[in-house]
Amino acid sequence: MTKIIVGIDGSDAARAAFDWAYEHGTAQDTLTVLHSWRIYPVIGLEAPGYNLVDFEVEANGFVREFVKSIGLRDDGPSIEQRVVHGAPARVLVDESETADLVVVGSRGLGGFRGALLGSVSTFVVHHAACPVVVVPAPDQGDSTGHVDSEREVTR
Repeated sequence: MTKIIVGIDGSDAARAAFDWAYEHGTAQDTLTVLHSWRIYPVIGLEAPGYNLVDFEVEANGFVREFVKSIGLRDDGPSIEQRVVHGAPARVLVDESETADLVVVGSRGLGGFRGALLGSVSTFVVHHAACPVVVVPAPDQGDSTGHVDSEREVTR
């Protein structure tokens, strides 16, 4: 049984990462869909009364909707859903301590659009305790959307 962690953030690259992990998983594998959230403090501004529970509820709803949108197959890996408070890169590296494989998209929702790898995927590749697969965003594949396995970055 293989424990696979897939980081999701709502980007096309994260969806491609999930699709890759699910396609390569078997019924004996566990695929953990992991989403992290955090609040960025703003210094010098008076913050309204944030309710951290609301942020966690919203993040859990995001993951539930993501999983519901997937066409699961009978012989596919079992799916677990996790929401963790913290910086995405650090959360994925921490989770890699107990995983057999981490799968991430090449770039997520932030950052410079032309970058080959995003800051999260770069950090995870360099610091994870297990192998990492970085799946290119759909627009980084060939004209058919196919991703050449030689373009995957593994560790």
